[in-house]
Amino acid sequence: MSQAKNEEHAPEQTGDSARMPLPELRRQFRQLETSPDGLSQEEAQRRLDRYGYNELAERRIGPVLKFLGYFWGPIPWMIEIAAALSAAVQRWEDFGIIFSLLLINAIVGFWQEYKADNAIALLKQRLALTARVRRDGQWRDLPARELVPGDIAQIQLGDVIPADVRLFEGAYLSVDQSALTGESLPVEKKAGDAAYSGSVAKLGAMRAVVTATGMRTYFGKTARLVQRAGKVSHFQHAVLRIGNFLILSTLALVALILVVALFRHDSPVETLLFVLILIVAAIPVALPAVLSVTLAVGAERLARMQAIVSRLVSIEEMAGMDILCCDKTGTLTKNELTLGEPVVFETKDETDLILAAALASQEASKDTIDTAVFRGLTDPARLRDYTVSGFRPFDPVGKHTEAEVVHGEERFRVAKGAPQVILDMAEPDAELRRSVRERVDALAGKGYRTLGVARTDTEGRWRFLGLLPLFDPPRDDSADTIREALGEAIEIKMITGDHSAIAREIAARVGLRQNILAADRVFGNGAPDKTAVIERTDGFAQVFPEHKFEIVKTLQAQGHIVGMTGDGVNDAPALKQADVGIAVSGATNAARAAADLVLTAPGLSVITRAVEEARRIFERMNSYAIYRITETIRVLLFMTLSILVFHFYPVTAVMIVILALLNDFPIMMIAYDNAPVALRPVRWDMHRVLVVAGLLGGIGVVFTFGLFWILEEYLCLSRDFIQTVIFLKLLVAGHLTIYLARNTGAIWQRPYPGLKLFLTTEATQIVGTLAAVYGWFVKPIGWTYALAVWGYALAEFLLTSPMKIMAYRLIEHRAEFQARHLERVHRPMHSSGG
Repeated sequence: MSQAKNEEHAPEQTGDSARMPLPELRRQFRQLETSPDGLSQEEAQRRLDRYGYNELAERRIGPVLKFLGYFWGPIPWMIEIAAALSAAVQRWEDFGIIFSLLLINAIVGFWQEYKADNAIALLKQRLALTARVRRDGQWRDLPARELVPGDIAQIQLGDVIPADVRLFEGAYLSVDQSALTGESLPVEKKAGDAAYSGSVAKLGAMRAVVTATGMRTYFGKTARLVQRAGKVSHFQHAVLRIGNFLILSTLALVALILVVALFRHDSPVETLLFVLILIVAAIPVALPAVLSVTLAVGAERLARMQAIVSRLVSIEEMAGMDILCCDKTGTLTKNELTLGEPVVFETKDETDLILAAALASQEASKDTIDTAVFRGLTDPARLRDYTVSGFRPFDPVGKHTEAEVVHGEERFRVAKGAPQVILDMAEPDAELRRSVRERVDALAGKGYRTLGVARTDTEGRWRFLGLLPLFDPPRDDSADTIREALGEAIEIKMITGDHSAIAREIAARVGLRQNILAADRVFGNGAPDKTAVIERTDGFAQVFPEHKFEIVKTLQAQGHIVGMTGDGVNDAPALKQADVGIAVSGATNAARAAADLVLTAPGLSVITRAVEEARRIFERMNSYAIYRITETIRVLLFMTLSILVFHFYPVTAVMIVILALLNDFPIMMIAYDNAPVALRPVRWDMHRVLVVAGLLGGIGVVFTFGLFWILEEYLCLSRDFIQTVIFLKLLVAGHLTIYLARNTGAIWQRPYPGLKLFLTTEATQIVGTLAAVYGWFVKPIGWTYALAVWGYALAEFLLTSPMKIMAYRLIEHRAEFQARHLERVHRPMHSSGG
């Protein structure tokens, strides 16, 4: 039997086609070349050799190659070049510092990925460990990984189903497959039905023929989707663009310096050394570290909110998240059956109706329906007055439970089950039958599953007491969370494996719109353009893992930053593919491993707080990006023009190293700065970043040349004295630029700078001032010139601030003009289309 032939027997992916007539079942036995007596051990071994073990295959990059990958890329290349240059001129201290930074960045990145990238391994743990299999005409307990297509397996209460199977013998089986399909209620199976690997048998016992194993199972398809899922974050794109801009700018100016030095016949060693220091000062050696610290501080704050971050860059993604695909079962709802408002017919009140249903239930059975009934009792102590002398459990033929009860001298029977079955037992008149049918239909339209309850009277005749609606209720905080998310301009789309009617009812209860479509209307044959449908639809019902995965990918392809919440194995592929995968409290290990954010407290309220924190973190990173590019332009452009125009090195190599060192302390404190919370999702706007940074950097170059001109032409100071003055000006004005870069308005507007940022910035400015005044590693200039430099830098700071505000206003005006222009262009098209 070929592999292709085996793939024909993979489980069908819709509820309707999972049920097969018995003639089809016999045909499948023939196709699988097996019988109810099972396979021989020899045949099983041949099939094992052909199809492989019943386990999930993995595609993993070796740890060595994965670690080495962190040394590959534009920013690592520049750091490596700087390290090589320092070794070439035997500057071993610089080499050690630069190489250590590179190594630390690689170790941190590797460790984060190692912790987060184990979804497949945890999916494997979900599979059954052993299986009861018929081999050589005898029943044996074998490792589940040794199952092959055609094996005959026994499945009973409590078993994890070891492979995809077709049931063929036994009364019935109740299967919990919520972790696979998202259905909130156990599914009743009978002969001819399919059951999926990884689901759990809750009631009954049946025999089954194995139809698919390993990666060909429904479970395996989910694992394959997890392997396929993946994305490059917007944060990583932004870091690369910032790094590329700084690298290209540095290379261009360094090349210019080298060419001029060559024509001037400058000392090659001196030129090379200065170029090395210039590269170290200009390229973003600390960029990954600074941004990682910012994200790590944010992750620590989120952890205090009971949200564990497994992928740091997902924090930045959360700041830009504009669509949240929200799983229903276990996420918006409690994933537990609850009684709705009972409908009373032939009993005095709801209390007696629920009491009768409880007497027809077994608390020890752990059946989800029985559990819901017992939770609905207002006074459980009343049960002690009754004695159940006989009990008939549920079976798929009778479709009800029945109990004989003794209450003092009174003896009677109670029953609960399918409403039509219970109603027939009571032999009602036409009016009662019509009334019950109308109420059942009305409840079904709202997504309720109903139970009928009956009791015998003193003459032994059955009386139809009423109906008990059952549903999976929303979490207590779901409605408030959704309201807050909508207030943060995040669109919510519900995704569930349940029926459309249930989805609409829950949507109405939690405040979502009810434009919900079944998956087959979106992904089925003849469905309209799915991209447009997915974007405008508010929710999707009866979905499978591949549908969730496709929904997320489609939205991402349209430029959306997509979040996805979930708790089951069926959610794992979409959680991993989403820009922000969120595993809710109580999620399976596979969902947690695939997610970027793991909630450890019930409910979703932490998500809105996490979004607010993420938007603050984004503002901090944006501030750092503007500051870092500004400083590169200010220092590199000024030094390059000084060398080319005046043939003068405005600062020494030692000054550049001190400047870079003193700059590192305050920029690390940006991670602790106070930052505003945007009202809408935020994204990297590199045009805006470069324009603002270019303006701030350009103004800084002009003011620095102005100071140099005053010192050189009017005061006629020595070049080494001028170098110290320029060093102090670059330090003081550069640190003040941090305050300019951190907001879009005036410097005195809220939020004010964080205390850690302010103290660190001022402390490093004072240290640099003392170094310039008293001549630590530089020529001393005294307090008079030092205070004059402070006054000059403050004047530059105050004059630059209104220019920055004007630049932001022009950028916003330009964006509004473009938006209005696009609206005018598209309006006629929409009008004509109507």
